[in-house]
Parts: sequence; C-alpha cells; structure tokens
Amino acid sequence: MSQQTAKRPSDEMVVAHFIVSKDVQRSREFYTNVLGGKTVISGQGSDEVTYVSLANTWIIINVGGGPTDDKPTVTLEAPRDPDVVSSFLNIRVADIHAVYREWKARGAHFLTEPKQHEAELRCYIRDPDGYIIEVGQTTLPRGWRPPS
Repeated sequence: MSQQTAKRPSDEMVVAHFIVSKDVQRSREFYTNVLGGKTVISGQGSDEVTYVSLANTWIIINVGGGPTDDKPTVTLEAPRDPDVVSSFLNIRVADIHAVYREWKARGAHFLTEPKQHEAELRCYIRDPDGYIIEVGQTTLPRGWRPPS
C-alpha cells in the first residue's frame, strides 16, 4: 500500500464518506481526475482500500463484503439500481456553472445542467458505480450554513 502524507485533523472527530465500489481504482480515478481530489492512500489492486482527500473531507473507497464480527448482519455492496438512492454526497461550490463546465469536460455524467431552486442552484452527477453526488451553489446571502 502506497501512502502520501495526509493532513492530520486537529479536531477529535473527522467525518469521511465511505463508498463501496465494484472497481476501487476506477472510482479513485473518478474522484481524483474528474472531481479534483488527491489520493492519500492507494491500494495496489482493484479491490484494496483507497483514501481520496476531497475539499475538507475524505472519500474512502473499498469493495463490498459480507458480515463481520462488528457488523454481523450487514453486507456492503455497490448500488444495484442507480435510480434508487438512500443517501448521497453533497458538494457545495462557489461557482456551479464553472464547476459544471470543468467537470463535464473531465468526463462527469450530469443528470441535468444546474437548475435554480428556492435557495440554491444545483445539479447531480453519478460516479462510476452509480452513486449520486449533488453539486450545489447557495443563493442565500448568509452562504451555505445552517441558520443561526
């Protein structure tokens, strides 16, 4: 396993997004080459755990698997139906139109172009395993954060 130096979090807790992939290296290439992340830990094969630093978080990519002693009834697998979603990654950007053009040129598959909604412009893309990723830009004067 090759590793690059990763910034160590200064807080007691870090939240990362874990995805189950059918091909870890293909997914790593998507999250680095298309979305602009940086590989910090990369497995050598197509099925070894990989960490990609993306903005202020990590995407952890690994293959699925059956139950283990700490999750005895849980099986991890990539989406069977890309149109049935129970959660998704949400990325907030400063200029959605620029990101849309840049990522589309890099090969991102957008479901639609950015659309105006009540408090945001947003659109969705799929990663190679079919996971949905929301890309949005707030139109609120206070920016993207919960109301105080």
